[in-house]
Amino acid sequence: MTLLSDRPLSHWVNCFGAENSHSGGSFSRGSRGSRFIPTAVSRFTPISLLVLLLAAPFLLPPVWSAVSPKNSIQLTDVTGRSGISFIHTDGSSGRRYIVETVASGLATFDFDGDGLIDILFLNGAPLPGSPTNSPPARNALYRNEGNWKFKDVTEAAGLADHEYHLGVCVGDYDNDGHPDVYLNNFGRNILYRNTGRGTFTDVTREAGVEVTDHVGAGACFLDMDGDGDLDLFAANYVEFTFENHKTSIMNGFPAYVGPLQYPATSNRLFRNDGKGKFTDVSLSSGIAAQRGSGMGVIAADLDNDGDTDIVLANDLRPNFVWLNDGTGKFKEVGALLGLAYDSSGNVQGNMGVECADWNHDGWLDFYITTYQRQFSTLYQNNKGLYFDDATRVTGAGTGTYPHVTWGTGIIDLDNDAHRDLFIACGHLIDTVDEFDDTTSYHARNIVLRNTGGGRFENVSAQCGDGLLPKLSSRGAAFDDLDNDGDVDVVVLNSRREPTLLRNDSSRTNHWVQFRLQGVKTNRDGVGARVTVVSGDLTQIGEVHSGRSYQSDFGKCLHFGLGPRVKIDEVRVKWIGGGVDVVRNIGVDHRWTLVEGRGAVSSAEQIKAP
Repeated sequence: MTLLSDRPLSHWVNCFGAENSHSGGSFSRGSRGSRFIPTAVSRFTPISLLVLLLAAPFLLPPVWSAVSPKNSIQLTDVTGRSGISFIHTDGSSGRRYIVETVASGLATFDFDGDGLIDILFLNGAPLPGSPTNSPPARNALYRNEGNWKFKDVTEAAGLADHEYHLGVCVGDYDNDGHPDVYLNNFGRNILYRNTGRGTFTDVTREAGVEVTDHVGAGACFLDMDGDGDLDLFAANYVEFTFENHKTSIMNGFPAYVGPLQYPATSNRLFRNDGKGKFTDVSLSSGIAAQRGSGMGVIAADLDNDGDTDIVLANDLRPNFVWLNDGTGKFKEVGALLGLAYDSSGNVQGNMGVECADWNHDGWLDFYITTYQRQFSTLYQNNKGLYFDDATRVTGAGTGTYPHVTWGTGIIDLDNDAHRDLFIACGHLIDTVDEFDDTTSYHARNIVLRNTGGGRFENVSAQCGDGLLPKLSSRGAAFDDLDNDGDVDVVVLNSRREPTLLRNDSSRTNHWVQFRLQGVKTNRDGVGARVTVVSGDLTQIGEVHSGRSYQSDFGKCLHFGLGPRVKIDEVRVKWIGGGVDVVRNIGVDHRWTLVEGRGAVSSAEQIKAP
């Protein structure tokens, strides 16, 4: 029996009318705090019905059936066999503090250098009025032991603090060859230095990056000034305290308020001065000049000028785009470039932000997830001069309109050389099912396959059992967890266990992966641009630290190649201007690209310089 997400067609008609009505509105049904949502129109003219039919692919959920035909993307839920017992908590007690709605992200990275990607899940902590957990809530670091088995090593690794964790980024800030972790929290932020012996040490205060009494969000490491070490950006959400806490009633049911009920806040930027020390340059760099409600963030070279810019998704406020002049001084140009608003000039309830070159034109495009009754938005890069909202023309928002969307990845799931979209879904108002039948608290996540012809198609219903669970997801991460040459998926779900999805897609396509190692530049190669030429195909990738929704993943760059069996050239442009070129290397292999040395087989031992 086939179901349309358990909703009748009249529901989707009303949903379409709600987006396009200009005759009135409501602050209650389907709203968030002071968000204004137009009411649905009750009658349609023949013309409007025709428009509805044309728009239906964007609005209708995928057709779920007991047996759905397969497509080239297959994701298998392996959570139950993984040994992962982590359960997320947002510390809720029924008082509905706004911080509960935005927790939490996660990170996938190889913390112990054994060649296997490990997983760090972020957790909340008890808030006033909530019962004290025994044992108390904490983060969970799971070491990858191979064959989809993971072991909790949090206590042994020294990461078992009990702060309220929201965002995370991973980067080797001291260039010793071991990835360090920065946690952006509600309360006190923490910088953990990796000792290289399987343990971490809290060096927050001595490093000079301590931030307290704030609501954190996304964070990222970047080399903003090209001096060879990683600086640190930490986004903030709103100026919330327990003393200024507010709640809302929607159609008689208790609900969370939105970010506009609290003052906007500025963000922080710390310059790495070497020898383990940072200096707060938020004011002098230009970063603190704007105040918003930051959520996801990514640092990337959006104008191809060789330095790293910053794009911050703001919730119900215009997005920020800070262009870097190459010295670590930034100018905010979000509205000028077309990234601050959607195509109608509206602010959106933005959550996560991700970037990649989805259409192979050599420029990084950006994808930003949003609130209910807003399409997750694809901003297409026009040579760094401006961005087009390409959501509708490409189908990149298909299926997202009824949901709140969070973590996202622009990754090639089936290795056909075209980057697909994964979108994590789930509402933040836990009572929304009681008063709004256009959405639900729990929702299925979405996969949009890149057809290679300038369009995305919703294949969520044909991806195997990995897209069947209905949960309220937040952070999502994408890495090759089993070293088999395709990208797997990890999702953190609010108030529940996570989801691990093994990628079982087509094995006929080829691939290549690159891990970068800087020598003169930062050790992780963060900010470096890699160009891969394989016959008729040219692809780019860039190393990022901190991305999507308050998460971190993908330090090892992955390129699907389709049927191509040879790589003609790999070009690496390092932050600072150096360029390395490697020619004629093999496919279906992971290579390490060492600055000034070229490609080294993954089987070779790479030692820190």
